[in-house]
Amino acid sequence: MQDEPTPTELIKAVADFLRNEIAPEIKGHNAFKLRVGINALDLVTRQLTLEQGGDAAEHARLRQVLGMDGALIELNRALSDKIAKGEVDLQTPGLSEHLWQTTMDKLAVDQPNYASYKRELGNK
Repeated sequence: MQDEPTPTELIKAVADFLRNEIAPEIKGHNAFKLRVGINALDLVTRQLTLEQGGDAAEHARLRQVLGMDGALIELNRALSDKIAKGEVDLQTPGLSEHLWQTTMDKLAVDQPNYASYKRELGNK
């Protein structure tokens, strides 16, 4: 049983504290290192928040594209092997959509402020 605050809330609170209370006081190279640490905490928060849903959707798409079941990592390996062998390509039904959505889901975690990602979100 998990108590409150959740791990996500704790990590976000630490990142916010460092960003708002500590970072303004730090200068030079240590300020850079602190920003790197804050960015890492922000990344972990996004992973905890978004990754499970993204992984589930990716898993479902892979099962559909490949016509087989297995663990997510196994299906990704199978897809890579089939692409390398020329057994599937962008003409394969569902593949380009799967690759695009997987990329967008990864960017939502890794680089949510990336200009091209934001532009693509606006195009939907």
